Amino acid sequence: MHIAILTATLLGAIGLFGVEAAVPEQQEVFLAGQGGYHTYRIPALIVTKNNTLLAFCEGRKNSRSDTGDIDLLLRRSTDGGKTWGAQQVVWDDGPNTCGNPCPVVDEQTGTIWLLLTHNPGNTHEAQIKERQPGGTRTVWVARSDDDGKTWSAPADITSTTKEPGWGWYATGPGVGIQVQHGPHRGRLVIPCDHSYHRTDGAGEEGSVGNGSHVIYSDDQGRTWKLGGTARPHMNESQVAELADGKGTLLLNMRTTSRTGRRGQSLSRDGGLTWTAPAFQPELVEPRCQASLLRHSWPEGERSGRILFSNPAGVGRTNLTVRVSLDDGKTWPVARTLNKAHSAYSCLAVLPDGSIGCLYERGRANPYQQITFARFSLAWLSTSGGSR
Repeated sequence: MHIAILTATLLGAIGLFGVEAAVPEQQEVFLAGQGGYHTYRIPALIVTKNNTLLAFCEGRKNSRSDTGDIDLLLRRSTDGGKTWGAQQVVWDDGPNTCGNPCPVVDEQTGTIWLLLTHNPGNTHEAQIKERQPGGTRTVWVARSDDDGKTWSAPADITSTTKEPGWGWYATGPGVGIQVQHGPHRGRLVIPCDHSYHRTDGAGEEGSVGNGSHVIYSDDQGRTWKLGGTARPHMNESQVAELADGKGTLLLNMRTTSRTGRRGQSLSRDGGLTWTAPAFQPELVEPRCQASLLRHSWPEGERSGRILFSNPAGVGRTNLTVRVSLDDGKTWPVARTLNKAHSAYSCLAVLPDGSIGCLYERGRANPYQQITFARFSLAWLSTSGGSR
């Protein structure tokens, strides 16, 4: 009890508590079976320079499967997530798979860059990992210069962003960042993952290994290059910039190991190289994607904050949002947003300073709807019941 009181006192002293801690507002944005799609999955949420919220996802036409006829969809909100516009199709390539949305905003130009992946709809992940005939994953980018109202046709950037020997490839899912400090200020960075054939005989699936990596642009999105990798046993990833003023990057990764904990790596050269992955003891890994987001930078005596969300229960349940005050070394604040079935999620800082979370959830399974939740830092920082 004394520890709890001390923790509350410390958090209050550094400004985590607010005046009120209203219960989170939650609403459906995509509901399975509606709008012409069997299932909606893989949410991504970003706020534009004009304070419009863009909620992306995959629309899976005929089943819940990761393979098949999958389109890339979008809904926009111009009032902070209170209401949402009609569903838009960003990319539909007939029976093929268009997905893994990972948007980033160039704060200098206002352009929204959307990184994506594609593969033939009749080719499964296992085939692609083993590089069997039938097709592979390719990397694409689309752009919007009008706040997400319209989008360019996706352009294939595979040749500069994927090693020839890689099989599987995923952009994000989640969001990218623009580096704010240091020698690489202005760089757009997109977290990704890939499969590769190992030569050391210690492959995770026969001879196939899994790694995380980033791609980046130094010319405001016109061209994209491949950055460094973090291996082995790493998978879907998200990236945040640390508060050292040098542009150091933190890569937080889903793992394929049996540790039950998330992996983390650092880059001090803008993503060109990464430290050997280390497992973060406080971050439970249920073999699922997670979200990582810089909430605020240090100011005076107040610490900066990084947010994290993932299902922290048995399997894909108990979606939990955490706060780190020391650039991801520890996570002293945690609050459950949804106790029941929950899976992929994406965090955003909203125009009014509150926090948004777009995430998968349901009663029978985690994929019945994609929900938008809005809550305050005060709610996140106080103890109490969960919804």
